[in-house]
This record gives sequence, structure tokens and C-alpha cells, in this order.
Amino acid sequence: MAELRETQSRLEELEKRLYGESGAPARKIADGLLKVQVGLGNIAGKRERVKTLYKKIDDLMKYLDPHYIDRVAVPDAMKLEFIIAEEQYILSQAALLEQVQSLQPILDSEHIKAVPAQVSRLQTLSQIHIQQQDQCDEITVETKKLLEDYNKLTLLLSKQFVMWDEAISKLEAAKQVKPITE
Repeated sequence: MAELRETQSRLEELEKRLYGESGAPARKIADGLLKVQVGLGNIAGKRERVKTLYKKIDDLMKYLDPHYIDRVAVPDAMKLEFIIAEEQYILSQAALLEQVQSLQPILDSEHIKAVPAQVSRLQTLSQIHIQQQDQCDEITVETKKLLEDYNKLTLLLSKQFVMWDEAISKLEAAKQVKPITE
């Protein structure tokens, strides 16, 4: 009944806002709702089934609660076992929470609060960093190319020296160079 009175007062307030203080149409709506409520009350009073239903509404709401099945199906001892099984996880989460709480003064420091004011500088530095990374990539590619050229040149020179050594060895063998004796 208290809820009905509260609903009625809210409806009256709404009607005042809609129709003003005269409230002529508002009275008609309130009277109509009152008649409906009285009619429902009379029907409920005459019917035994409805009376028992009204008495069981609290039980019905309790059974419809999603947590009711957990309370009935899982005994307290089982809940305790769940908690004990997750003890290490709970302790680790508690330690992490304590760590966050100990670092809270750092998060509340003026340096962290000043970060939004430094966003433009940070964006500029990010762009410079990206440009430098691109330049670094270009230099790396150029350096690899130079190293490949150096390796090719060294290989060609080594082959040329081997060929010259073979040619000189053949000429010496053909001439049978004798050591000069004085």
C-alpha cells in the first residue's frame, strides 16, 4: 500500500506539471486509477487463489533471484573450499592491490597531473622519433649495400691476387730462376 501511495503522489505531481494547478483532467486520471485499484482489491479479496498468490509473492521473488540457486546448491563448506583453493590467487591479487595503493601518491603527483599539458610536446617528440627511425632504416640499408660491395670487391681482389700468384709461379717455374750468386 505504501508503494501505491507513493505512486499516487508521484502521479499527482506529474499531473500538476502537465495540467497546472487547476488539475481538472488530472482528477479524472487519478480517480480512474483509484477505481482500478479498488476493483483489483475487490477481485483479489474475493478470490482465494489470488489471496494465496499475494501471500507467496515474497517467496516467488526469492526463488526468482539469480543468487538463490547458489545459496541452495552450494553449501557454505563448499564455498569455503573454493576460497581455500583460490588462496594463492587471492593473496597475489591482494599484494598487487597493496602495491597499487603504495604507488598511489606517485599517480597523484603533480608530474602525472601535468601530462595533459605536455601532450603537444610529446606529439612533436614522437614525430621526431619516427623521422629518426626512418633515417636509421635508410642508413642501415645503405650500410648493408656498402658492406655487400666491400665483400664483393674483397673477393674479386682475392681472386685477382690468386691468379697473379699462379701466373708468377708458372713464369718462375718456366724460367727456372736461379738464385743470384755473387
